Amino acid sequence: MVAIVDSGSTKSDWVILDDFKKVFLKTETIGFNPNFINRELIVPEIEKNSSLILVKNSITKIFFYGSGCGVKKNCETIKEELERIFTKAEIVVKEDLMAAAYAAYNGKPAVVCILGTGSNSCYFDGQNLKIELPSLGFLMGDEGSGSAIGKQLVRRYFMKKLPADLHTEFEQNYGLKIEDALKNMYHSPRPNAWLADFNKFVIERKDHPYFKNMVYEEMKNFFEYQVIPYQESKEAEINFIGSIAYYYETILRSVAAELHLNVGHVVQKPIESLVDYHIKYIL
Repeated sequence: MVAIVDSGSTKSDWVILDDFKKVFLKTETIGFNPNFINRELIVPEIEKNSSLILVKNSITKIFFYGSGCGVKKNCETIKEELERIFTKAEIVVKEDLMAAAYAAYNGKPAVVCILGTGSNSCYFDGQNLKIELPSLGFLMGDEGSGSAIGKQLVRRYFMKKLPADLHTEFEQNYGLKIEDALKNMYHSPRPNAWLADFNKFVIERKDHPYFKNMVYEEMKNFFEYQVIPYQESKEAEINFIGSIAYYYETILRSVAAELHLNVGHVVQKPIESLVDYHIKYIL
């Protein structure tokens, strides 16, 4: 059996293929971004998934693509922890951008972007991945991401920048206190995922003029910092992977049109396309 894993900061999608390259199992765990999760939590979190434990000794290869795995040390951390459970498997760990490139590939070169809890970009020509920009994480980067939009919302709430109607609704929905916000941002294991979770509030009201403008400006930041620096973006299609790109697709395309850029397709969950790519080109 072969496992293909697409792991973000919030959750991981797992697909297990049988010996005939047919889907045997689909399941989820939390996200395993080594920049945020303590490595000692990885094995216990996987062990909570009884479906994975039942097939662990039948899995002979794992392709793991994860947020935070653009650094060799983080790849090694994930590999070592997976080896503790999947003892019979050969394990390959690569960054999430590679998964996005595979999932978004439709036969022609493209700029590929991730807009989920975090954000990232690359250029993929069908064989080679070109990454010209570093991932700075949610403190300094992740423009346009769920954590960036959540950060904007929380900041504007506490600084009393939200319109009265949105301020009241946010207060009624969350009752968020400053001490709780600071605790979650500075002392929780996954602060970026905590911030990104506030997108539920924005998405439900994304047609509100205030949020339309807020998200528009955040998406513009993403294009300016993570897309336009690629010279290929002037001509190539720009494809998106991730739930934030999916839910704000209309705004995303409006920003691209203003910047004279061509957005191709937007995929909410890349795992299906990622599996198809492996079956067609790798396995």
